[in-house]
Amino acid sequence: MGNFFSKALRYLKYTVIIFFLLSIFSVILFKYVNPPLTPLMVIRYFEYDNKNDDQKFEKEWESFDNISPNMILAIISAEDNNFPTHFGIDFEAIQKAHQLNKYNQNKHGGSTITQQTAKNLFLTPSRTFIRKGFELYFTFLMETFWSKKRILEVYLNIIELGNGVYGIEAASQYYFHKSALKLTRNEAALITSVLPSPRKRNLTHPSAYMFYYQGRVLKLMSQIEKVDL
Repeated sequence: MGNFFSKALRYLKYTVIIFFLLSIFSVILFKYVNPPLTPLMVIRYFEYDNKNDDQKFEKEWESFDNISPNMILAIISAEDNNFPTHFGIDFEAIQKAHQLNKYNQNKHGGSTITQQTAKNLFLTPSRTFIRKGFELYFTFLMETFWSKKRILEVYLNIIELGNGVYGIEAASQYYFHKSALKLTRNEAALITSVLPSPRKRNLTHPSAYMFYYQGRVLKLMSQIEKVDL
């Protein structure tokens, strides 16, 4: 029995070492290489109902400098206004979300853009404490090895913005028939309105709530005015 446990511990040790080496390698790799797919994209593909004829996969990578400053400002205003200064975790936002969730049925999250990028790029969308732990681990690695500019570039290129639509460039082309570089303030703010529920909200036919959300983001954009990364 003792021999069995010693072997099990040895295998566990090697597994942990391999995981840490592979995770660090992956984060460093994606600092320079644009990820072709994410776990979420694969999951969505297999969730697709073959009876539905309008399946699509719109994804087009665009460099940070070819994305409109309006979109950069809108996404930070809507999702993580302390993004330029925090180290992956925004404790102020977590506290605010905790207070809001006491009195609201619609739950608010305190995840930063870095955390969301870590989840989308390396993990599945499941809601468990174990996945959250891995998310924090990858968040730390990304903040350590990547620049803020790279984190935001990857985030903007892999986020889900509709059924089968991933990334700002694909969304801009699909919904507004223009490149992401030419997005206006109004269009950029409207795009952020789908982020909480990208498969339920449709930029082709925005709801009253989406226009309301757009207005809130435009006000926040006016307050922040400029983003320096």
